[in-house]
Amino acid sequence: MNDASGYARDRGFTLVELLLVLFIVALLASIVAPSVIGSMQKARESTLKEDLHVLRKALDDHYADHGKYPDELAELVEKRYVRRIPVDPITGRSDTWVLAREDSREDEGEGGGIRDIHSGAEGQARDGQYYKDL
Repeated sequence: MNDASGYARDRGFTLVELLLVLFIVALLASIVAPSVIGSMQKARESTLKEDLHVLRKALDDHYADHGKYPDELAELVEKRYVRRIPVDPITGRSDTWVLAREDSREDEGEGGGIRDIHSGAEGQARDGQYYKDL
C-alpha cells in the first residue's frame, strides 16, 4: 500500500519499539521505587514518634490533674486527654502498644497505672533505634 508521499509502511509500532518503551519504563520505575518506599517508611516513623509524644503528654497531664496514672488507655479518651487511641503506624493496629506500668500501689490496694508507652513493632527504625525503644 503506497500513499502519495511514498510511505509503504502500515501505521503502528513494531515489537522492538514496544519492548524498548517497556524497558525504559521499567528502568525508571526501578530508580524511583526505593525513594518512594524510603519516604513512606520515614513518614511512618515520624508519625510513630509524634503519636508517642502525644500519648506520653496525655499520661503526664492525667498524672498532674489526678495524682495518679490512668489504669487503661481508654481513660485518656473518656477524660478527653486524647480524642482516640492512635493506631501504631508500624504495626497498623491500635492494640499493639506496650504499656509500662508504675510499681503497684499496695497501700491503695490496686495495681500500677500506665506511666509510659512504647510501640509493639519489631525491628529497627532508619536511625538504628529499635521501635520498642522510641
